Formats: sequence, structure tokens, C-alpha cells
Amino acid sequence: QVQLVESGGGVVQAGGSLRLSCAASGGTFSNYAMNWFRQAPGKGREFVASISWSGSSAYYADSVKGRFTISRDNAKNTVYLQMNSLKPEDTAVYYCNVPEQTWNWGQGTQVTVSS
Repeated sequence: QVQLVESGGGVVQAGGSLRLSCAASGGTFSNYAMNWFRQAPGKGREFVASISWSGSSAYYADSVKGRFTISRDNAKNTVYLQMNSLKPEDTAVYYCNVPEQTWNWGQGTQVTVSS
């Protein structure tokens, strides 16, 4: 079973930046595309960004396009999310998973953006 551990969240003022990490263990990480998702209080989990297995392609939700950048290091079994120009509406728990969401979910990492 693949284990996912997200980290890097915190409290930041609007306009600030954070870099999230998601480390995978117990599987062949480099074979899979990876997504970041987020879940705000009282809302469902939503797609944020996706990166291909090689890192050559990336896709973003319209709400984060131009502000967030997804990347990966297959040698470290880790996917990253660089978040710039953060807004209060980015406040959520952030998770990573394969696009099909079939791996066990990690605990997520809380991002809180104050206005």
C-alpha cells in the first residue's frame, strides 16, 4: 500500500507564499501522474493541480492558474506545490493522490490564509 505524507502547510497572510510537499512510499511513484486536491471547511474535495509521471505536463484549476506551480522529484518520490499570491479562499486542507484517487489518503496539510 502506498503511503502519502503531506507537509508544508501553515498560516500566511494574503499575498504570501507556501511550498507544500507530498512524499510517497511503498509504491512505484514515478509511474504515476499525481494530483493535488484541497478541501475547504464545509465543502467537498476539489482538484487543484496535476502533473504527468515525467513532469513534462501540468494542469491547473482555473482558480489557481498563474499562482500555483506543481512539480515533482521522482528520485525523492515527492510532489510539490508552490503557492504564491495566496488568497483567503485558498484556505483548505491540501492532499495529494493519483488522479483516480485510488491510493490511501494522507492526513493532509492545513493552509490558512488570513486577510
